[in-house]
Amino acid sequence: MASLQHWITVTPQDKQFYAALGRRVAQARKAQNLTQQQLAKRLAISQQTLAHYEVGRLRVAVAMLPMLAKEVNVSVEDLIGNSNGTAQTRRGPTPKLQRQIEQVRQLPRAKQRFVIEMLDTVLQQSG
Repeated sequence: MASLQHWITVTPQDKQFYAALGRRVAQARKAQNLTQQQLAKRLAISQQTLAHYEVGRLRVAVAMLPMLAKEVNVSVEDLIGNSNGTAQTRRGPTPKLQRQIEQVRQLPRAKQRFVIEMLDTVLQQSG
């Protein structure tokens, strides 16, 4: 019975991971101008289940991640918070540029292109 207990124990790190995953799902959903109801229908789950995912009360099944990522137009790596292929181990405040990049990611595609064009122009002028 002790081994079964090990598998169902939820660690504080697990709780943090699923809460952060839920926030990223909600941000990506909102960036696509989707309601919970609309996304839940696309995923063939209830709106209540999606709401629980977004606040970290329920664990998102690993098998659902690719479909979820596709529906909100992000990569699985972005959803799980591992977009550079390595685990996030730094602690402390996020540098300002990183926070700004995350904010740009949440913009509609047309606004993202505009920001990228501006950055390209500035970088070409300085290089």
